[in-house]
Amino acid sequence: MNVLLDTHVLLWWLDDSRALSAKARKLIASTDNTVFVSAASVWELRIKEALGKVDLPKQFEEVLNAQPFEQLAISLAHAHAVRSLPPHHRDPFDRLLIAQARTESLTFMTHDDIVKSYDVDFVLV
Repeated sequence: MNVLLDTHVLLWWLDDSRALSAKARKLIASTDNTVFVSAASVWELRIKEALGKVDLPKQFEEVLNAQPFEQLAISLAHAHAVRSLPPHHRDPFDRLLIAQARTESLTFMTHDDIVKSYDVDFVLV
């Protein structure tokens, strides 16, 4: 399975948080799966860090790069794909992540059940 992590799932993984389900841990850790992290998630986290809404490790970039994740850049195709999404919610980062998952045929791993409203493969954790 090819999986795109939602931003909070990424944070839970890096934090070894109990909020991350055993099912999610198994999927992320499995060498049978390719796990992607979007530049959109890093962008969102750095904005929230600057606003004092999230505390990231001092060596966040190094910690993230040490993970066995594939990096997913934001392309023009991804940006254009946001247009085709119904307006179920307004969070621009979530909308971009969903558009990326759809465009790249990735399974979106999230805990936000709003994802059920979109035409995208997903795993709720």
